Amino acid sequence: MRRAPTCVISVITAAIVIGFALLPAESRAADLKDIPYRMTEGLELTLDAHIPDGAGSFPAAILVHGGGWVAGDKEQYITYIFKPLSDAGFAWFSINYRLAPKFRFPADAEDVEAAIRWVKQNGMRYHIDTSRIVLIGESAGGQLVSYVGAKQVPGTRVAAVVSMYGVHDFITASIDWKPIPTEILQLFGIDAVDALSAPILVEASPVSYVKKDMPPFLLMHGSRDEDVPYSQSVEMCNKMKLAGAVCDLITIEGAPHGMDHWEAHPEFLWYKKALIEWLQKTIIHG
Repeated sequence: MRRAPTCVISVITAAIVIGFALLPAESRAADLKDIPYRMTEGLELTLDAHIPDGAGSFPAAILVHGGGWVAGDKEQYITYIFKPLSDAGFAWFSINYRLAPKFRFPADAEDVEAAIRWVKQNGMRYHIDTSRIVLIGESAGGQLVSYVGAKQVPGTRVAAVVSMYGVHDFITASIDWKPIPTEILQLFGIDAVDALSAPILVEASPVSYVKKDMPPFLLMHGSRDEDVPYSQSVEMCNKMKLAGAVCDLITIEGAPHGMDHWEAHPEFLWYKKALIEWLQKTIIHG
């Protein structure tokens, strides 16, 4: 299928955004595509958004896709939770971010941080309650949201974090992986996991930033994950609790890696209801 020229897409996108900004306070639900949220290194990063029906203010989710840090986009992998979030009255923003090996860590994390700032800055336009923003990521995106949510650089604090089968400790994961996934080497621009590269892995590991005043975390992980060891979520949650932070771990018994693999198995789909119930307890009623 042919794509429209970039200039035409940009004009259409701008018209959609401007038009939505002019809608009355009581507006219909809106689904917006390809909204620019950051320009960096000559690259325009975009997001898709869903804004619920009504005046707001709405709780919001910023969604970060997986793909091994080297692939994927805002319309892949994490799409299975679009409808549950929409049905629960959440606004959501699904983002693109820079990918390895062209862009090494922490470029991707910096993009997630930029997306948080953008949503906060545009909260009024999109009827968002900026005190009720949750960061949700899966797989590679799970590592990114845990990292950003735990590190909390200025302007990026969120009300909660949901990390689905993400890496939280690259050192212990590297011990379990046999061999080390190529994507890990590409993400960090290293040839091997050794004494020289270990400090880079420690710096990128969310467990390095665990502290008492972290936002509450929900970790969701399949017990038979073949890509990211289930023990990664157990370790992160245990360390958070030891530090006095709030963490809940939901185990999808028998599930492999990835929502796209869960979708074909009705016995795993209860995770969607569990996710929404946790968000309602933590962000809406908490």
